[in-house]
Amino acid sequence: MLEQIKQWLGQRRSGRVGNHDPGNLPNPKTPGDQLLSDCRLIVLDLETTGLNASKDEVIAIGAVAIRGGVIHLGDQFDLVLRRPELDISQTVLIHGIGPEALTRGHETEDALLYLLEWMNGDPILAYHSAFDQKFLEKTLRSQLGYNVPHTWMDVADLMPAFFPDARTGGKRLDNWADYFGLEVGERHHAASDAMATAELTLIALNRARKDGVKTLKGLQEKLHYRRRLQNMHRF
Repeated sequence: MLEQIKQWLGQRRSGRVGNHDPGNLPNPKTPGDQLLSDCRLIVLDLETTGLNASKDEVIAIGAVAIRGGVIHLGDQFDLVLRRPELDISQTVLIHGIGPEALTRGHETEDALLYLLEWMNGDPILAYHSAFDQKFLEKTLRSQLGYNVPHTWMDVADLMPAFFPDARTGGKRLDNWADYFGLEVGERHHAASDAMATAELTLIALNRARKDGVKTLKGLQEKLHYRRRLQNMHRF
């Protein structure tokens, strides 16, 4: 990842790839008839200084790409941001990212530009995606002035949508990982959590194929239908 971002930064500074103008970055893709077996999906996880998007900040980004029903280990994103001014005293014991790591991290603006180029406008999946979406959109807006909406899907909704009878003992990432016998590496590490979420996503996509859900639009409609059912059951 370090060599990739160095190469990319050299190209950007020479004018061969995008610049600070959001209009020159890849356009987000709209869910349509793209086959799930063909399209590229981004599975993402963030580490932050806290849980409040209005005052806390992103300090690390981990992501991995899925294409053709396969997690591509050579198509990953794993960076700690250079933000030594932030107070991580309340969360350092959770994510393990201390002051030294934040001092040696990558420049935030460069890392975010590289992330946008790497994602290439592809749909983003995350576990409890509302959390990651709020934090990432806030960071892109404050650091780059970038306000272009991407397509997000919540793996926390995806799993029960395709496995409604699963007795997981809870709704957390760990519960689903244990249910399917997955080995989760270092928890509360962005890249590790993104990989675990990607493995769950592959399980859901395999069930989606068996259930006749073949397109990106069909997957999104499946999630919308589940949310409507949840809202109905609240009344």
